[in-house]
Amino acid sequence: MKKQSDCCGNQDAAEEIKKHAEHHHNPDDHENDDHDHDHGDSEDTSWLNHWPLITALVILIVMQVLELGFKITIPKIQGLIIYGSAYLLAGYNVLYLAYKKAIRLDFFNEFFLMSVATAGAFAIGSYSEGVAVMVFYSIGEWFQDTAVSNAKRSIKALLDIRPESVNVVREGKTLNVPPSEIQIEEVIEVKPGEKVALDGVLFSDKATFNTAALTGESRPDSKAKGEIVLAGMINLNQLAQIKVTALFKDSKLSKILEMVQDATARKSQTQLFISRFAKVYTPLVFLLAVLVVLVPYFFVPDYIFKDWLYRGLVFLVISCPCALVVSIPLGYFGGIGLASKNGILFKGSNFLDVITKIDTVVMDKTGTLTKGVFKVQKVITKNYEEKELVSLAAALESKSTHPIATAIIQYAENLSDTANLSETAISDLEEIAGHGLKGIIDGKVILAGNTSLFKKFNISYEQAVDEIEDTVVLIAVDQQYAGYLVIADEIKEDAKQAIADLHALAIKTVMLSGDRESVVSRVATILGIESAFGDLLPENKVAHVEGLKKSGRRIAFIGDGVNDAPVVALADAGIAMGGLGSDATIETADIVIQNDQPSKIVTAIKIGKITRSIVWQNIAFALIVKVLVLILGAGGIATLWEAVIADVGVALLAILNAVRIQRIKF
Repeated sequence: MKKQSDCCGNQDAAEEIKKHAEHHHNPDDHENDDHDHDHGDSEDTSWLNHWPLITALVILIVMQVLELGFKITIPKIQGLIIYGSAYLLAGYNVLYLAYKKAIRLDFFNEFFLMSVATAGAFAIGSYSEGVAVMVFYSIGEWFQDTAVSNAKRSIKALLDIRPESVNVVREGKTLNVPPSEIQIEEVIEVKPGEKVALDGVLFSDKATFNTAALTGESRPDSKAKGEIVLAGMINLNQLAQIKVTALFKDSKLSKILEMVQDATARKSQTQLFISRFAKVYTPLVFLLAVLVVLVPYFFVPDYIFKDWLYRGLVFLVISCPCALVVSIPLGYFGGIGLASKNGILFKGSNFLDVITKIDTVVMDKTGTLTKGVFKVQKVITKNYEEKELVSLAAALESKSTHPIATAIIQYAENLSDTANLSETAISDLEEIAGHGLKGIIDGKVILAGNTSLFKKFNISYEQAVDEIEDTVVLIAVDQQYAGYLVIADEIKEDAKQAIADLHALAIKTVMLSGDRESVVSRVATILGIESAFGDLLPENKVAHVEGLKKSGRRIAFIGDGVNDAPVVALADAGIAMGGLGSDATIETADIVIQNDQPSKIVTAIKIGKITRSIVWQNIAFALIVKVLVLILGAGGIATLWEAVIADVGVALLAILNAVRIQRIKF
């Protein structure tokens, strides 16, 4: 499997956010930083749960009003007691975590950094400033808690859409059981307003469903008997019976949830860089702070240790990397959430970066740019009745799930006296990839496929077939040409605009299809696709994409069929159509478009670019401000007050900037 090296780190992105945000509430949770934690819900971030911090803030404000406003001098002992109480109320979690890490010889972390800085402030008598550092740092953590909760809300909502129980019809009785106990072929009942728990086909005559959980769009979708119904859909208007076709763990919805839960395990290159940067940055800052305190002793004539220690403490406070450590994974998490809202699943934040570098989009035709809903338009026979020829073709195609096979089967079923396909005995069935099917029916060797199949078996056919632009399925019986079926597909409504939008982004478009060259060329002309190639086998598609990659192009490939899985895996960004797409392609893909709309390709690229832009805004802003205040602090110009305000201010602004991703509308 590709790109696995990008997927893992010491902690996944979700844990980084959760651990960073949770320490303010439950210090005991951090006794082992390798434990998993559930992020606090809305109650965890309420005012009531933060009463110690609020109390400390009130004490700080009152003391500053008394000392600065009313010029009241507080005796040193009383001041130490009052400020010390506020300090412990605001910072007991931070101090505890610093202690737990210190006993494991882990000194280069933000908790130890803040503890040293604030304890140093108390040591030199700067009580108010020591409290201010701890209070505002903790307030920043509080805001981070809230930001993380909001960032996760859109994704966590997905985890609540699987019903805990389902009504199943067994031996004429309706029983309420967990969905995990339902077996394939059982019939479940879904009442109006209830969510479908498992994938299946509609057993009732008709029903209407809301598909927002799967596609990001809440338009009603009317289904007829026999049509596919997926877990996560909501029944809108009448009792619906559904025959189950997949176990609970294998449903599309369960796989989507697994993708979402796994998504944050894959770090972007930016996140990996920041993780490595922080490991070097923090010990370097400690060293520089020590040098700021000690080196001037040898060069400054009127050196005063207390003054230079104060400058070193300022240096420590402003150097805290909170803004980078929290806002960057939060930004990527927001990008994944925004994509989910729009019916697009990124399987990792690294793919948010990859999609921004794409300069060529390669697409399959059937099911990607066209609806994949084929209908038989015409049947031409030679020495056979239409019903007999269609019956042979449909019997052979009944073993295939390809959309063209479905069209032939439906056409055959509409012929009233056609034999039941399920009763037709077929032996030695063989699927010839990229060509068609071969099998034996009633002792006759039947071939059904494209012109390449007939050329492979040296069977001649009417030359007029080569002039037909629509899809043609040729039929041969015992190596003799017997006729053909003309089948037409329909282009998706948003396909042309999607291609135009890609060109507006200066992205080259290519179409690769196993369909006839004439059909492919016609569709490409209608849509405005720059390059199009037809009559391709799966290995031919792979060869085309390899050629594009060797020429230096960054490739995104979009497909839906099983035969697209190899080229999806090969592309820099593999994109699968998740509605009609095969499980193999969806599993292999890096990005899944749930509603099968080509226009979502452009949306995915835009979301990637927005996320990357905001993340780099945060990096640049945080580093510029920190370097500036570090210089001012070392020069004795910036105080601890200014340092903590700058540090917390940068962190909050970076977090707010990251949260902005989730509010963007498409």
